Formats: sequence, structure tokens, C-alpha cells
Amino acid sequence: MTETTSDATRSRTAIDTIADAHLDAELALDPIAATSIGAPGFETELTDYSPSANAERSALRRKTLAALDDAEPVDDVDRVTTAALRERLSVEEELYAAGTDESSLNVIASPVQSLRSVYDLMAKKTADDWATVATRLRKTPAAMDAYVESLRTALQRGDVSARRQVERCVDQARGFAAADGFFAELASGARLGDAPEGADELPGALQRDLNEAAGVAASAFRRLADVLTDELLPAAPVPDGVGRDRYALWSRYFLGARIDLDETYAWGLDELERIETEMRQIADRIKPGASIAEAIDVLDADPERRLEGTDALRAWMQQKSDAAVEALSQSHFDIPQPIRRLECCIAPTHEGGIYYTGPSEDFSRPGRMWWSVPKDVTWFGTWRETTTVYHEGVPGHHLQVGQTVYRSELLNRWRRMGCWVSGHGEGWALYAERLMADLGFLDDPADRFGMLDAQAMRAARVALDIGVHLGLEAPAQLGGGTWDADKAWTFLTSHVNMAEGFLRFELDRYLGWPGQAPAYKVGERLWLSIRDELRQRQGDAFDLTAFHRRALDIGSVGLDVLRDTLLR
Repeated sequence: MTETTSDATRSRTAIDTIADAHLDAELALDPIAATSIGAPGFETELTDYSPSANAERSALRRKTLAALDDAEPVDDVDRVTTAALRERLSVEEELYAAGTDESSLNVIASPVQSLRSVYDLMAKKTADDWATVATRLRKTPAAMDAYVESLRTALQRGDVSARRQVERCVDQARGFAAADGFFAELASGARLGDAPEGADELPGALQRDLNEAAGVAASAFRRLADVLTDELLPAAPVPDGVGRDRYALWSRYFLGARIDLDETYAWGLDELERIETEMRQIADRIKPGASIAEAIDVLDADPERRLEGTDALRAWMQQKSDAAVEALSQSHFDIPQPIRRLECCIAPTHEGGIYYTGPSEDFSRPGRMWWSVPKDVTWFGTWRETTTVYHEGVPGHHLQVGQTVYRSELLNRWRRMGCWVSGHGEGWALYAERLMADLGFLDDPADRFGMLDAQAMRAARVALDIGVHLGLEAPAQLGGGTWDADKAWTFLTSHVNMAEGFLRFELDRYLGWPGQAPAYKVGERLWLSIRDELRQRQGDAFDLTAFHRRALDIGSVGLDVLRDTLLR
């Protein structure tokens, strides 16, 4: 399979129709996902997470798979769409059969978070916008009741998330609902337009309605916290690992590829050692004779590499991002004009994550890079974060996602807006960090050290994630025995240099979201293997810029589908 990258508009096919019909039906069943991708028409609704709604989504997947069986691809684009859609829906059906939809509860990617985070991406400038926000907020109790019904269904069959995840989600729910929590701040901070605080306040009646609606939503989250505390927590298992069978399923979901978990675990440890060896060499350049830890102290103490406060962080991120877009668009990438806009934002929460949200289909809402900064983190080292800007922005997620959204003449809407595979997306973003180093953007030893520091974290969590969830033998440095959360914390703090608030959230995330964290480094490994195999085949004819264009034009698909498409 080799897709065309011609700029000529491609005729729509029966398989395009099947894929787009699936996306339309999927968004109707998941209004939060619709808001996430900027699809209009669902702004006042919340997703139904009940068992019956989960069954509807399963029926939709089976209907689409049956339609694909009866359809004949007419070109290579169709063949990739069929392979990608079949792979995604099949693994989602396996997860549904395993009960993961009903039991979904973790600190980063479950309804606990989506029922809050949907408001981050809603329009909030006009009176009508805020009235829409208020309407959606009032739907929270019903949406929460549906979610609780699923949790209780899973509880009845003994399928409950680990105690750690339940406890942290209780904390999150109570935090969102607190007097100074997310919903209270959402209402109290409401303003018209982009005016600074204190100007253009909402009309009195609308503000009162918004305050009341925010209180309704907060009350629903308090009730959720009570259910989790009173019903799920007593039944929650203490061990964090999910076991080999369920982990293998999640790994396939996040990678879109089958891998040897034991070989990958060993590779993760080896890759960590390789990265730290290079870090020690650069540490000596930063300060002769310095260890990694001593080099970090030197860099953190350098006032030229230090940002005080989130306002300075956001402004620096924006400047760095804009400069990368300008530089790369002149030589290494063809960056369409709508994609050249990326907004850097400080998230309204304080969990510690750094993430990207894509543009709407018409680009009226731009792609955005978000930092959720813990309350106790007040300064930032630019040497650590330069590579993060490239990861989340250009040539990382923003270029990858934005270009896919832009390619309407080649790809159907499901390919452009509805398919996201972590191993593909996060693997590309890590590949992009390494590419920026190769292109000379990280020649400053401190910036390259920061890139390696981030890579060390990604390699460490390959071993940690697989080790804990599969219950493997821990390395000798941890005293041997079976991996567990305490050994994972020791391992993480020994190899990852981050503020404790960020690091605590990271560990909770790995323990509650099996298979996702390794998708970054494993995804990069698979991206590199595809590129290197093509380079070997083509010899002097290999063109890196053409490879990037062709690969990105495929969109986010499972990594096995990507390999088949690029190599065959």
C-alpha cells in the first residue's frame, strides 16, 4: 500500500462514506469527543457513559466492520482507510468485551477528567458562549449518574481500578468541586471577549445562571467522590498491576502494533543506560568532572535559563514555538498557512501534565499547547523545556495533527479528525525532538542535555510500566523482587529529574493507564525502524523531507498499518 500525495482533489469513495458515517455516528454518541475535535452541533450535551450507551458504541463498531466486509477498496487510500479502521474498531471491541468501558477510572483519561476538561476547549467569549457553557454544566448530574451506573456494573463483577487510582480520583473530584476549585473559578472568572479581568463582566442574570450551573456541576462531582469513597474504595485492589493479558491488549490499543513485551522491557533498560551515558558526557562539557546531578544543579542555578512564574513560561513557549515554525517552514517542512498558528496556554488545572489539543476542522480554533502546572511549581528551566516545545508544537504534535486536519483533498474526515493512535502520535513527537537535535536546533549542550533528560524519562517508563503491570523481576539496583509502586518510585526518582509534584502525577498516570506511557519511546523506535529500512532500501535516492511529507500525509494510524503503507 502506497498512498498518493498528489495535490489533486481525490474523488470520494464508498469506503470514505463508511468511515465518515462511522465518525458522525460516533460523535453523536460522544459529544465530548465532538468538542475535542471542534465538530459543531453538540456543544450543550455531555457524553453518556452508561452501560447501555457503551453497548450502542459497540453496536456501531460492529456495524461499521460489517460494512467494510462488503466494500471494495478502489485505490491505495481506501486500502489504508480499511486497514486502519478495521484495526482500531477491532481492538476497541476487544477492550469493550474485557469490560474496560464500564470500569474506566484513572487519574488522566477517564470520565472523571473528561467531564471537567471539556470546558477547556469550549468557546467562552460572547454571552451566547457562556449561556451554552451553563447549559452543558447543568447536564453534569445526569452524565455523572450514567457513569456511576457503569462503575457499579463493573463493581458487581469484581472489576475495580486499583486503590491508588480510586483515591486520587476522589481527590480530583473534590478538588474540582471545592470552593476554590475548577467549577467555581470557571464561573467567577467569566468575562466577555478577551478583556482583562475586571472588565466586560457578564450581564447579571447570565452570571447568576452560570454560578448556579457551576454549583450544579460541582455538586455532581462531590457525589461522585462519595460513591468512590463509600462503594468502590472498599473493593479496590491494592496492587497496581493489571496483568499480562490485559496489558497486552492495552499495548496493542496504544501502539496499533503487536510487540514482544519482554524484549521491549529489556530494551527499555538498555536504552536508558545508553541515554544516561551520553548525558554524563555532556555533563562534563557543562562543568568539567560534573555528574548528571551536578550538571542539573549548574543549569538550574543559571539565571539566564530560568523563568519565574507561569506568565513568563507561557510567553517563552510562544516565542520559541513561533521561531520554530518560521525556521522549519523555510526549509525542512511544507507548513500550510493555517498550521502556522499555535497557541501556548497555561491549563486551568494543577495536575502536572503537558499536552496538546488539535485545531478544529476549519482552524477557527487553533492547535494549543497546554501546561498544567502544580501549585508548588513556581519557576521553570528553559534547558529542560526547549525540547518540550518541539514535542508539542512544530515539528511534533502540531505539525503532525494540523497537517492531517488540513489534508481534506486526500483524506476522509475519519482519517483526519477521528483516528488517533498514541504510538504513532507520541512516537512521532519523540522522533521530532531527535530530528531537531539532528538539524542543529539543540546544539547548545544545555538544550541537548534537556532533550536527553526527557528521553531518559521516556525510556525509564518503558521498563517501569511493563515491569509493574506484568509483575516482572525488578533490576538489582532496586533490590530485585517483583516490581511494585514503591520500587517504581525509587526507580523514577533515580533516573528522572523533575519537580516532585510533576513526578508524583507521572507515576500515578503510569500505574492507572497501562501501556500508554511506553507508547512514546516504543513508538519512536518503530518510526525510526521504518525510516531506516526505507533509507537502506533506497540508498542515495532516499529523501528525508519527502519521507516526512509522505508519512505525515497518511495521518495517525496504527504503527503496523503505517509500516505496511510505507514499506509495501
